[in-house]
Amino acid sequence: MTVHDIGLHEARLAVLPGRPGPVTVARQRRTAMIYGAAVLLGLAPTFLGASPAWQAAGLGLIVPGGGFLATGGWAVLLLPVTLIVFVAALVAWFWAGMVLAPLIVWLGAAAIAAAMTGDTGWALAAPAALLTAAGIGLAFRARNQKLRTEGEARFVARAGFLPQSLAEVRRDAAEVPDAEAREMGPEELAALRYLLDRALQPVAEWGGFDIIDQFQPAALRYQLNHMGFGLGVAQRAYCPAFSGYLGEAQRNLITKYLDRKVWGYWVYESCWGHLNFTNWDPARRDNIMLTGWFGMHVGQYMLASGDRRYLEPGSLTFRLNDRTAYVHDFTTLIGSVTSNYSTAEFGHYACEPNWIYPICNHYGMSSLAVADAVCGTDHVQRYLPGWLAALDTEFTDSAGSIVGLRSQHTGLPVPFPVGEAGYAPFENIFVPDRAQRLWAIARRELEPLLVDGGKRLCMPGKGLDTGNYKSGHVGAYATMMFAANEFGDHGMAAAAKAGMDHDCGRDMTDCVRRYTGGSNDTNSYAALAQLTRAGDFRSAFTQPPAPGNFTGPRIVDARYPDVLVAKAVSDGQGLSAVLYPGATPGVHGITLGQLTPGRPYRVVGGMVPTVTAGADGTVRLDVALEGRTPLALMPA
Repeated sequence: MTVHDIGLHEARLAVLPGRPGPVTVARQRRTAMIYGAAVLLGLAPTFLGASPAWQAAGLGLIVPGGGFLATGGWAVLLLPVTLIVFVAALVAWFWAGMVLAPLIVWLGAAAIAAAMTGDTGWALAAPAALLTAAGIGLAFRARNQKLRTEGEARFVARAGFLPQSLAEVRRDAAEVPDAEAREMGPEELAALRYLLDRALQPVAEWGGFDIIDQFQPAALRYQLNHMGFGLGVAQRAYCPAFSGYLGEAQRNLITKYLDRKVWGYWVYESCWGHLNFTNWDPARRDNIMLTGWFGMHVGQYMLASGDRRYLEPGSLTFRLNDRTAYVHDFTTLIGSVTSNYSTAEFGHYACEPNWIYPICNHYGMSSLAVADAVCGTDHVQRYLPGWLAALDTEFTDSAGSIVGLRSQHTGLPVPFPVGEAGYAPFENIFVPDRAQRLWAIARRELEPLLVDGGKRLCMPGKGLDTGNYKSGHVGAYATMMFAANEFGDHGMAAAAKAGMDHDCGRDMTDCVRRYTGGSNDTNSYAALAQLTRAGDFRSAFTQPPAPGNFTGPRIVDARYPDVLVAKAVSDGQGLSAVLYPGATPGVHGITLGQLTPGRPYRVVGGMVPTVTAGADGTVRLDVALEGRTPLALMPA
């Protein structure tokens, strides 16, 4: 079984699984050399017989807080305290891109130790500092070796089950639903209403959103994007001939994204991460967690709706204050992604200063795919080969899995849970064969979590909801359900939904489905999962709806939530729709548009058998809604 057999790119054939790529090796070597120089510099005062204060300062370079060993006495206890504070500084570096935080703690502790040291110091301070540093280094080395060995074992196990699992995935993924027959049922409508209730509120309001911090996964930008993805799938897969409130909801989310509350984090990260105190344009350097994600979001809306307003210059302007605004549109957002990829040494580029997340770069490449579909560009063709080669060398571990996070400055990896199921739907947008292999691995490794005769997934432990930093499994179940549905794996999708319903507090108040144990972000992801069927996510970013949906009759207005549009498809001449009552059954009006002015149309399912389009090509139609209500319109 070769590396290629488990779905890694051909570039991986030249190296062993998990062996770092050339840029990673170079950065890690540079980091080691800098640290080695710091150790030699730190030992110099001791070897040269300098004053105890200088010796303390020097030992503080060897290990954070090492200078307190030279101070002696009770001050030795400040070494573990400093190490704890240093770990907190690393978290701040990771959490919000504070590149200087670890250096400030490390060098600051050395300076404090020097100031505290008197005329004499502990004679064994230098050996103690070296032993402390060596102990920490050996602990990390042992841990890395353990992870490498475990990864190699997983690689071998995957090689054994992959051929059969991959064949099953390819079979399931080939069964794409018939676009003409698609419609949302009560369960899908209940999930969609969760998104609509939040997206249709006034743009300045944030009811139902989690507002905690704007730096990590609970940030508003992620909630907005995931909600937009769900609405976009509903538009593309079920209602391509419906604008109305579905289009309004998507535009509202895009407008919310331009609020400084959403993107203002970049002002701070630019200052303490890039030492940039003048230009805080969020679509300039790094920040793929905005440009890549938002590019997907805006492009998906334009592709599914046919609305091209966000190609207009200034249509996506980020306003800092009354004096300063960063003028953008969809084209400049995508231009930021391509320009950053053109100069990215790792082949992928950073979300925030220093930190490169492959999952965010999957959003980035997906934004190029939807740009190609909307604008007719060839970005994916140009950038994907190098992007994949980098993924397979710089960001692949010994199990053949994607490294979740790597430091751009040091080359060191940091654990960040995403997993094959998390990456698979995104790779399906721009490289389906690899995506299928990722899901073929994920689905088989999920099997030990199946209970009730394989009908329900059961996640272990308390879990973590990244949307509010509380315990919970909504995100995990939704991720599995979303991936399973995208690849047509009905059994695993049903098992994931059963687990979510069982464990996460399923609530159906007023026919709106939510999970009380989840955040807004993970509930939005659960809605996306519910709406997705085989190939829907890929299609939403790569293929516009059939042309008739843009030229033929369509529903242009329906009152939400009185009228729920479960299906709206046009062949260019007629309209096929399915409606449900939202609040109460009864007679409700809808407006049809893009009709031929003055032309009579036959109606099936309305209150009248025929209608005649007005001079503006619209007509108001009353429909008696009682449960599922089919509606058809065709030229008389």
